[in-house]
Amino acid sequence: MLSTIACMRSIALGLALVLLTLAEPPAVGSQQTTAIPRVGVITNKVGHEALRKGLQDLAYTEGKNIILEFRSTEPPEVRLPDLVAELVRLPVDVIVAGGTSAVLAARQATTTIPIVGLSVDPVASGLVATLARPGGNLTGLSFSEVETDAKRLSLLKEAVPSVTRVAALSAAGPTAEPILRETERTARTLGVQLHPVELRGSDDFERVFAAMNARQAEALVVLPATVHYVNRTRIIALAISHRLPSMFWRRDFVDAGGLMSYGSDQPEMYRRAASLVSKILQGAKPGDLPVEQPRKFELIVNLKTAKALGLTIPQPVLLLADEVIQ
Repeated sequence: MLSTIACMRSIALGLALVLLTLAEPPAVGSQQTTAIPRVGVITNKVGHEALRKGLQDLAYTEGKNIILEFRSTEPPEVRLPDLVAELVRLPVDVIVAGGTSAVLAARQATTTIPIVGLSVDPVASGLVATLARPGGNLTGLSFSEVETDAKRLSLLKEAVPSVTRVAALSAAGPTAEPILRETERTARTLGVQLHPVELRGSDDFERVFAAMNARQAEALVVLPATVHYVNRTRIIALAISHRLPSMFWRRDFVDAGGLMSYGSDQPEMYRRAASLVSKILQGAKPGDLPVEQPRKFELIVNLKTAKALGLTIPQPVLLLADEVIQ
């Protein structure tokens, strides 16, 4: 009888331990977390935060039902292939890559991990077959920078009508040539002399701005490039000290003191990228998801910087602006 009671107690204790184990949620980092999707994110801080917010809106809570592995593209001389290789080794379930160079690095590193890429012209870069059916392991969004560069130069000319000589700051990259070519075509239409100057690295600024001075540039248009974004504070300071009214492609430059920017709404694009990530995590094939294009372009003007440069921005330009920073 005693042995029977002891046996029953042993069984009850065993059942209690099993139930206790099942009731306790697995901690993040334990072996059970393999069921939690892990998303690698290679972009700047603005893009990362917007993507995180977009995923939150879709009921993804970081640390509970999704893990974000963020690798910043902003440190000087960052090596994108190293960042991608690190994410592939983890591994991650999806890679979100911001910028054409980052998307190319991701595509070269893996043909199996789904990629959501935000790039300038994915077709011209050879990243996708078509926007409608990208194919392979890649989908994403196109910033459409090539087309909007014509508008940037036109808006700069409208803001400073007296300008006849404009420097174009470019950098080596997969889309540099078509963007510069489109800007040159627009310059001819506007009767503006365009003087391209290539930035070769973070230690090349003195030569670049000396070349602009030698060509008597009266204004500056900064073309899309990662090295320009990473060094935006320095570029803005040099442009102001050389009294060059400048046009940029992201509002981050204007928030940091640049004169004007015109381009797609970057946070909105990353929030839309979150939707593509969600579809892939639910089983969609990236190659079947169309590459999306911008829905909104925004013009931002910094009147404080205009005043520092001794400029009066024409009223028609201010009326076109989505935001005017006083």
